[in-house]
Amino acid sequence: MSYILPEQKIYIAGHRGMVGSAIVRELNKLGYHNIVTRTHAELDLTNQLAVNDFFALEKPDFVFLAAAKVGGIYANNVYRGDFIYQNLMIQNNIIHASYVNGVNRLMFLGSSCIYPKNCPQPIKEEYLLTGPLEQTNQPYALAKIAGIEMCWSYNRQFGTQYMAVMPTNLYGPGDNYHPENSHVIPALIRKAHEAKQSGAKEMVVWGSGTPRREFLYCEDMAEACVYLLNLPEEEYKKQLNDQHPPLINIGTGVDMTIRELATTICDVVGFKGELVFDASKPDGTMRKLQDVSKLNGMGWQASMPFIDGLTNAYSEFSNHLQ
Repeated sequence: MSYILPEQKIYIAGHRGMVGSAIVRELNKLGYHNIVTRTHAELDLTNQLAVNDFFALEKPDFVFLAAAKVGGIYANNVYRGDFIYQNLMIQNNIIHASYVNGVNRLMFLGSSCIYPKNCPQPIKEEYLLTGPLEQTNQPYALAKIAGIEMCWSYNRQFGTQYMAVMPTNLYGPGDNYHPENSHVIPALIRKAHEAKQSGAKEMVVWGSGTPRREFLYCEDMAEACVYLLNLPEEEYKKQLNDQHPPLINIGTGVDMTIRELATTICDVVGFKGELVFDASKPDGTMRKLQDVSKLNGMGWQASMPFIDGLTNAYSEFSNHLQ
């Protein structure tokens, strides 16, 4: 039995992003159509007054906080002030307005970069704040950690029911393929496609190729988010207590090297040239594999085969070039 009723109002912050748009599709698929959205032009989420007015007007019952300023290693490292300021403002405004306006449940979407750079693998939720962060994305990570703490603090002080979920590296429909500001999968898809189109003999990949990463298809991510927010009352409240943050990892529990990833993408795209790894470029964290046993224990597992997800992603990228 679903906890969220069809007539209840659901606000998706960041509905045009890869995750937010996937959550909208998942909700529609399940028969939820009372969905509230606003574009950035309609509502600046860094503007506290505007956010407060919006919540007072719409009075949503549930909130998915998927809005964020995001990017890859380059963007995180260069636009450090933008990343910490904008993300703190967005999440502070939405979480507080949700409390003031009586939102039933809120889901805050974070990132696996919240965990220490060199923590044990696979990464359990309790490893949060047990060591130094990766320097290249520390401003973004600190903003997301503050969001987790804010959800937990509001739950403890005000009795709210706010949950934080930490997705692993995401890819799929709606991804950002910008040549400098994208994450690793869209960046490599674009690079392999352009190398194939130009007839290049080789393709240069940033870093040594040895770091390992876990990847989750965005439709799986959306399914997990809706599944968790829809948990029955008793099961949901088990995740919210004073002893630990209301934090749940979302991923596949399987990782691969960047070399393996690049090779697979070249196979999907059809680039036959040689891969060259530029070790002068940053690798980032050497391994980020999440422990997803908590989520699996609640009855949810990722289902999209990686090769199928990559094929879908490349198909979407190719269609946008038409």
